[in-house]
Amino acid sequence: MSMAYFFAPPPAWHGATIDLDGGETRHLHVLRLKAGEEIRVMDGAGRTASCRLRELSRHRAIAEIGESEVAPRDKALAIMALAMSKATRRGFFMEKAVELGCAAVWIWQGENSQGKIPAGFAESVRGQMIAGAKQCANPWLPEVRTFANAAEMIGEAARADYKILPYEQQKGQPLLEYSMLGRPGTTVYVIGPEGGFSPAEIELMAAAGFVAVSLGQRVLRCETAAVLCLGLHYRASQAIAR
Repeated sequence: MSMAYFFAPPPAWHGATIDLDGGETRHLHVLRLKAGEEIRVMDGAGRTASCRLRELSRHRAIAEIGESEVAPRDKALAIMALAMSKATRRGFFMEKAVELGCAAVWIWQGENSQGKIPAGFAESVRGQMIAGAKQCANPWLPEVRTFANAAEMIGEAARADYKILPYEQQKGQPLLEYSMLGRPGTTVYVIGPEGGFSPAEIELMAAAGFVAVSLGQRVLRCETAAVLCLGLHYRASQAIAR
């Protein structure tokens, strides 16, 4: 049986011990673990440690740190800039973003987005991302940021090495090629909302150097397109030596 993974942010690591919060304590009890047993703990910033439970009560758990390691960042980083969309499928995407090694998730307010970005968005999806990290043993949690409009997001994307725009309405654009995926450096993929990009947003991205590509003949849901891009990027990036 594989060792269970738990999460504790860097401030919870205190020299030789780690404090596990209420959610992780409940997880320990669900698995019927007891003091003295071994677990693995990750901090979301690349560090993972083999630990032994020192104390475990209903609302408190302390683990002693054993061997630990810090995983290097991938050389090919993917940032998914996903327009604000319906909340019904958001949790699924957030978990998959972690599993596929996404470095950052940017949620931006599109002119045709259905609904507004809620206050405290990053914190509201943190639990879903942690669940994904524990399931796949990815020690790196994606950074989550929000942008009030396309212009703000595009301005931040200017720092990226590559900028890709999967866009279902263009004609004569090439398919997203394997050679464009998993390249060393940072790649930003921009996915529009259910209502599509506005003409002004397309003009801004074209002027900023985004490369428009097709994902095929079918019009994909925004979350499907985002997961597809991340999956292809992840597969291609595995060929790059770390």
